[in-house]
Amino acid sequence: MRCPFCGKLDNKVVDSRVSKDASVIRRRRQCLDCDQRFTTYERVEEMETYVVKKDGSREVFDRAKLKTGVLKALHKRPVSIEKVDAFLDNLETSFQERNLREIPVRELGEAVMNLLKELDDVAYVRFASVYREFRDVDELMREVKKLVAQREEN
Repeated sequence: MRCPFCGKLDNKVVDSRVSKDASVIRRRRQCLDCDQRFTTYERVEEMETYVVKKDGSREVFDRAKLKTGVLKALHKRPVSIEKVDAFLDNLETSFQERNLREIPVRELGEAVMNLLKELDDVAYVRFASVYREFRDVDELMREVKKLVAQREEN
């Protein structure tokens, strides 16, 4: 760390403290050349994940926006918020583990539909009808019939 007083790089850490929310470390340093003290702050660089939309545009991944969509599909259904939060945690963890900087909206939508298919059939159909942009009742019925057939196989 360069001393703001003399510009030299030789210094030592005199004191370190973690912030209340543990997101920042405050370090008091002392320059070994001019003996002046100064403060530095250390933060984790947050890696933003972008969602690549169908039209090719990019938007920062917004957990709250995704949660709102999932909760709309689950409206008046017997699924706890804890299950939704756990799913979103797992989804975000998988982005980080795979070091994804961008995720196609198709992959995101499929992950949500797979979750909803396991949790609640009605929520799955609701989400799929919006995500897959069904044009008419026939498309919706085909999806429901596929879901019923899969349930009967299992």
